Amino acid sequence: MDLRALKYFVAVAEERHFGRAAARLHMSQPPLSRAIKRLEAELGAHLLHRSATGVALTPAGAVLYDEARALLEQAEQVRARVGAAAGPAAITIGMLADSAEQAGTRLAAAFRRRNPEVRIRVREADLTDPTTGLRTGLVDIALTRMPFDDKGIDTVVLRSDPVGVVLRSDDPLADRESLLLSDLSDRRWFQLPEGSDPVWRAYWNGGELRRGPVVRTVHECLQAVLWSGTIGLAPLTHALPEGLVAVRLTDMPPSSLVVAWNSATVNPLVRSFVQTAAAT
Repeated sequence: MDLRALKYFVAVAEERHFGRAAARLHMSQPPLSRAIKRLEAELGAHLLHRSATGVALTPAGAVLYDEARALLEQAEQVRARVGAAAGPAAITIGMLADSAEQAGTRLAAAFRRRNPEVRIRVREADLTDPTTGLRTGLVDIALTRMPFDDKGIDTVVLRSDPVGVVLRSDDPLADRESLLLSDLSDRRWFQLPEGSDPVWRAYWNGGELRRGPVVRTVHECLQAVLWSGTIGLAPLTHALPEGLVAVRLTDMPPSSLVVAWNSATVNPLVRSFVQTAAAT
């Protein structure tokens, strides 16, 4: 048995429902169900009575529930003692462009209150890597935007924002209330560099191959629009400088602001950050 499987089982036992337990654990229901079945197979005992309305503990499940809670509590105490012996803890947060401001100051304040002794390092990434360094181990957790290739990465959505096209204020389309992607087919779009996450790159190109200048930062994107009339996409929540406007694209799916972390992480500060973000 591993601690993650026990944590999953405790959540299901307390929620009496796989769907509610999955939401509590910030995961989908199928892998949770598979994990419980593997635990039952490993122990050679049925732990849950399953029905259309939820689940109930079997006698074996009731025994495991008490033991699992004690083991998980003991594991937390071990982590705390080891952490105290190792000295002040630290976490590195990756951020994409204005994602920290978009997440709001409440998240930063809440995490500091919950972890007053933790040293927090911040790394801002450019637009070529929407994971902000998760895959390469440069950061422990990321404040970023979907969509991107999330294989091996877990996410919690903080907010979904509509997307618009950024135009100069003197552009003939700037006074429209909304546009379609087809209205922009003859325009020059700014491009993300070769080697950027392909899912991410396709999204910000409106799903098609486009032509235009290559940019690496949000500032470069805005300057390309301002100086050369290039167009590009941005969440409508993004603050724009004078001389630029954003017009909503009605056929563009929204962009989700997320907290992201490597699925295999065992860092308890990551778990604390995710819980704080979800609550905030």
